[in-house]
Amino acid sequence: MAQGHHYLAIDIGAESGRAIVGSLNDKQLTLNEAHRFSNGPVRLNDGLHWDVLELWSDIKHGIIKSSKIEKKLDGIGLDTWAVDFALLDKNGSLLSNPFHYRDSRTDGIVEEAFKVMQREEIFANSGIQFMQLNTLYQLIAARRNNPEIFDIAKTFVTIPDLFNYWLSGEITNEFTNATTTQCFDPRKRDWSSAILNSFNIPTRLFQPITDSGTQIGTLLPSLIEEINVNPIPVIVPACHDTGSAVVAVPTSEKGFVWISSGTWSIMGVEAEQPIINEKALEYNFTNEGGVFGTWRFSKNIMGLWLIQECRREWMRQGEEISFDVLTQLAAESEAFLSVIDPDAVEFLQPGDMPSRIQKYCADTNQSVPQTKGQIVRVALEGIALKYRWVLEKLEELTTNGQLGSIHIIGGGTQNRLLNQFTANSTGRNVITGPVEATAIGNILMQAIGLKHLSSLGDAREVVRSSFNPVVYEPKRTADWDDAYARLQNLMKIVFERQS
Repeated sequence: MAQGHHYLAIDIGAESGRAIVGSLNDKQLTLNEAHRFSNGPVRLNDGLHWDVLELWSDIKHGIIKSSKIEKKLDGIGLDTWAVDFALLDKNGSLLSNPFHYRDSRTDGIVEEAFKVMQREEIFANSGIQFMQLNTLYQLIAARRNNPEIFDIAKTFVTIPDLFNYWLSGEITNEFTNATTTQCFDPRKRDWSSAILNSFNIPTRLFQPITDSGTQIGTLLPSLIEEINVNPIPVIVPACHDTGSAVVAVPTSEKGFVWISSGTWSIMGVEAEQPIINEKALEYNFTNEGGVFGTWRFSKNIMGLWLIQECRREWMRQGEEISFDVLTQLAAESEAFLSVIDPDAVEFLQPGDMPSRIQKYCADTNQSVPQTKGQIVRVALEGIALKYRWVLEKLEELTTNGQLGSIHIIGGGTQNRLLNQFTANSTGRNVITGPVEATAIGNILMQAIGLKHLSSLGDAREVVRSSFNPVVYEPKRTADWDDAYARLQNLMKIVFERQS
């Protein structure tokens, strides 16, 4: 293994971004955060958008600050959230500010799409779970609301593809992010002409697929001059943040379960092939590309978004309160006052989350949480209970038996109460860490791309030797069994109403 290599990871999530310098010496990786910045939606008169120009400014600041930490960087890699996209014109210029995946323009679009192409056929050609925020439904909404943009557009890029283009001048469609769009055929490992043609979305917009770990170029000379840094190779890691995070799971175990915990919780296993069958469709699971030929067979769960939105609402009301305090209030509150399904449609869009949680409980004839601690506890218990449901379905779909340990990675590992609830709910040992899993996976994929590491196994060995995990053992499982039965009943009622 090479000595003394330094890499810059630009990791942008739905709430915040960070520029982190990773230094690899033998089997030890150390991290140095150079820049942290906020991210979030901006509402315009036509809907909810991302402020990509502000993000681009922060990316440049991150490079400048990182270059002061390490003058010679071996590589730079960027990852972001999935599904959102931009369109470029013939000159490579951005045609419009990208929409935010929580924008309401996709309300009802999924049902409209099924009138054109049946649900079973879309799943057979994509292997992707059905969520109204998926790229496919955003494209259908764009076709409906602004059809002329497709006459002007020349190129489709996901959000990390856009920033990689601004960094290097190279237009790419990186594999892991492309697979999340529901416009990609995992069996063909290429864009799905069947889906795109069915919805009259021009296939000419979509570029050839670039594999994770590929060096696509070097920082543009104009950018080097503007920010006064040395030339840096640009490598595409797993550009989907979850793809990079799973690289950093510190295990050599087969059959482990991972949860990438943050604004979203994404829970799954590492599979050798896509799993596309009737049961996967029924349970609305997804097949997203991983690294080295693997697939992330998983399901999205509304994660700490619920708590983040509660806190934002209380701040709008003039009450400054930290996540740590909210978690402590939840720990001191009554257990299982009510049970919620965190994935209920009522919780998807921004707004007054405390009132929505209270209304959900009232509408389902349960006790209504009143205090901040009660509301947060109901949300955290709901997330942990949904983890159990997903775990059971993963075992049914992949092994017909028991999977291994549960590894929680990402920023959500800092919520110790949710970690303990997860162990309690599932009855499994839960191993947490590293916190900066996405940035670590990004860095390690750069190291592999530059041949400073040779394999995914080598990368995970580095994580194990560099970061100490925390283990949570299950407690009070009988109470959780009762609460889980209540969740299953709620989900059954909703399913019957929708059928």
